[in-house]
Amino acid sequence: MNRRLFLRNGSLAGFALTTLGTTACTTEANTKPAADTAGEGAAAPDSFELNEATITGLQEKMANGQHTARSLTELYLKRIDALDKAGPKLNSVIEVNPDALTIADELDKERKAGKVRGPLHGIPVLIKDNIDTGDKQQTTAGSLALAGHEATQDAFIVKQLRAAGAVLLGKTNLSEWANFRSTRSTSGWSSRGGQTKNPYILDRTPSGSSAGSGTAVSANLCAVAIGTETDGSIVSPSSCCGLVGIKPTVGLLSRSGIIPISATQDTAGPMTRNVRDAAILLGALAGQDPADAMTKENTGKIQPDYTKFLDANGLKGKRIGIEKRHLEGASGAIPLFKQAVELLKAQGATVVEVEVDKPCDPLGEAEYDVLLYEFKDGVNKYLATANASVKTLADVIAFNTQNKPKAMPFFQQEILEASQKLEDLNSPKYQAALRKSHLGARQILDAAISSNKLDAIVGITTGPARVIDLINGDAGGGPGSSSPAAMAGYPHITVPMGAVNGLPVGLSFVSGAYTEGPLLTVAYAYEQASKKRIAPQFQPPFVG
Repeated sequence: MNRRLFLRNGSLAGFALTTLGTTACTTEANTKPAADTAGEGAAAPDSFELNEATITGLQEKMANGQHTARSLTELYLKRIDALDKAGPKLNSVIEVNPDALTIADELDKERKAGKVRGPLHGIPVLIKDNIDTGDKQQTTAGSLALAGHEATQDAFIVKQLRAAGAVLLGKTNLSEWANFRSTRSTSGWSSRGGQTKNPYILDRTPSGSSAGSGTAVSANLCAVAIGTETDGSIVSPSSCCGLVGIKPTVGLLSRSGIIPISATQDTAGPMTRNVRDAAILLGALAGQDPADAMTKENTGKIQPDYTKFLDANGLKGKRIGIEKRHLEGASGAIPLFKQAVELLKAQGATVVEVEVDKPCDPLGEAEYDVLLYEFKDGVNKYLATANASVKTLADVIAFNTQNKPKAMPFFQQEILEASQKLEDLNSPKYQAALRKSHLGARQILDAAISSNKLDAIVGITTGPARVIDLINGDAGGGPGSSSPAAMAGYPHITVPMGAVNGLPVGLSFVSGAYTEGPLLTVAYAYEQASKKRIAPQFQPPFVG
């Protein structure tokens, strides 16, 4: 399959479009529930005490004694029981941390003794199930082949979270192997965790591969969550679940202790309900790790506090590039995009049309080759030192074949098999593909930014979520913004832009390496001027 088509069909990035009509979200605040505007047949308003809670708001509740880290953790655990395991059965949390309440108690003791580590002290966080935790939780990438695997130590970013005082609430389901198993995969499905649902309309995909993190944050099952991305897997589920997602510059955050796809494109990142929380979480995660050589490049480029970039008037005087391709076509997201462009101008930005997506199209095959080569190399290195019973990619393929009824009931593993057949990273084909995709994407983005003196390039993150289809897998195509930044290793932020028939769509902000701060400025200014986040109400499927 053509790599570009593969991404747009959602097997890795989770892109999806519908031909439904457009309905712009017109809420006055980020906390207005969808039921307020959903009309006849809408679900009952959600009265959860911590609905749409922010990190700052939760800190205030703990500071004034209204809540403790333990009481917050208990409320979120009850919420998971009520909505994820029962009720609409969102299926976004693959397991809860048996030590979560113990961690919360210890952090409450610290607070009582006068020690508050920072803005994440006592804040319950969910993390994706491809990120190691050196505790009683498993790390499986959603694969039955890794079931029972408990890492011996925390991933670097998990160490950062613990040091910041976060409560590790549990792990989220994902598209198995981060959606790098089959060209006909279904986003949000794993053989270990089953199918995650979109909390807005329950028969829709949450998009992949950080599907569980997207659904969990959107449904208020946690304060914030961590996802990972190779190409679209943070920003696409964030877009489809009405969230803010940050795919940082590759190298800003360590990847050690994370089950890999690509050494040149992988990164973890925040998934939150607002830009401020994303900025707080990004600062806590960033750091230099001797075990990840890529982080050596972030020397002097990490900001300990990214909230200093948040300025409600931050669009004034900025030059914003508008992706030309996203102004054309029949997608229901395009009218929302045009409205967003007008808002950018109203907030003082100068906008110019640019063309980045189309020039990057020819790089798609090379990107796919890069990922195939790097996946085999990375997975073999990860499994070689893991506690799992499988020690190589070949072992995973054999396990899936031997356990086909459970491991592959809907789609196969042709991507794993294609990767296994390749040579090592000394292959001239790999080296050529890496130059074409990585350097090519950087040249295209850099040229657009420098020639137009841009502060950011904006586009549609992805279209509204499609119906879950376990038989045919993800399908669809159309505007999407993930690949250029993913191939280049550049930062990408998505912010809620509106909705198409109740299904969220995000607006993307992209720029050059280590420009997370300036991107947060324009993303925050857009968010504050637009207020498009609406809490989900778990609507049943449409009936024709």
